[in-house]
Amino acid sequence: MLTQPFADAVAEAEQIIIGAPHITSGADLAEGYDYLAGQIKASLQLAWAYQRDFPYFVASTGPYTKMGLDNPDTLYFHSYLRDDAEYVVTGRRGTTTDLSFQVLNGDYSPVEVPDSLAAFDDRAFSVADDGTFELRFGPARAEPGHDFFTLGPGSAMLVVREVYSDWATEQRGTISIRRADRAGWAPPAADVAAMEKRYRVAGKILLSRLRAFLAFPEWFYLKLPANTMTEPRRTPGGLASQFSSAGHFGLDDDEAMIVTVPAAGKSIAPYQGIQLGSMWYVSLDYISHQTSLTADQARADPDGMLRFVISERNPGLANWLECTGHRRGYVQIRWQRLTRELGPGDGPRAEVVKFADLAGALPYYEQSRVTPAEHAGRIAARQAAVAARMLG
Repeated sequence: MLTQPFADAVAEAEQIIIGAPHITSGADLAEGYDYLAGQIKASLQLAWAYQRDFPYFVASTGPYTKMGLDNPDTLYFHSYLRDDAEYVVTGRRGTTTDLSFQVLNGDYSPVEVPDSLAAFDDRAFSVADDGTFELRFGPARAEPGHDFFTLGPGSAMLVVREVYSDWATEQRGTISIRRADRAGWAPPAADVAAMEKRYRVAGKILLSRLRAFLAFPEWFYLKLPANTMTEPRRTPGGLASQFSSAGHFGLDDDEAMIVTVPAAGKSIAPYQGIQLGSMWYVSLDYISHQTSLTADQARADPDGMLRFVISERNPGLANWLECTGHRRGYVQIRWQRLTRELGPGDGPRAEVVKFADLAGALPYYEQSRVTPAEHAGRIAARQAAVAARMLG
């Protein structure tokens, strides 16, 4: 059967899920099977999107195809490239806080992160008054021009990230890609051999992604003490003007983790956000639960600090991050579109307290309170914003 290699890969992928070392309950396993479903969908989509001569942007991850501790505030797109061809990227800049581009020399694997060959945001190229732009990527030129970006040897993928800070008001843009010398051409018709190859590639993508992102936390998170956060540091992977702070939590039902971090402000970091992730190294449900907050969504205290409370039980606070039944998980803070480097003083402090002691541990506890109706309104706003974002 032509699809047998993919079927074999799915069976092997199920064994990877079943054998994951962090599984301690039926809920963990059920979440793993849900994660597997998203990876199956994504691997098929990515295999069919491998069109270097007739490229198009594909959503790299989303609410139902999560990977790599995806940022709930980000739309991820990518397209495949040849390093010896020229590509034209056109679009219209939306009103999102950040729009960035990155050229990679491959994909993530269980043993390495792909090298970043170039990374920049929309401050590096021309955007017309109506928001439109045109970029070119290709082999080195003697006179490249302002909006030309050289593809270094080994360039294989162009990644685009569009980042929201205020989900309620910011609007996404548009973007497309074509190979410069293929305008007006059509790709060759598919044959059985091509279909067989795509199913085989889809199986390889599936297994590689699963193994890579179960190994990834060992490199950057799990060697840290639980319930701590690192100082701000450049985000691994070569992203331009982005710093992050990483950690992982381990909390009992009667405990809460307080993360205190200065509100950077728009002049330093137009985007600042915190999120929780599961042990499958993906974001928690950010549509119907408040498992992430940006600086625009959060409530800053009068002393200029953002204080987030991570707990399973609802403390009735504006900056509560829901564990959604997870006693263990990941915490990530990101600062993007930075205008300066960050130091230890810009980073977070973390402490674990008894849930019953929260009022005494938070200096502005009363000002941080929200009613159940207000919290439900926040969730309704998230649901509406994500639905609108997915529809484009």
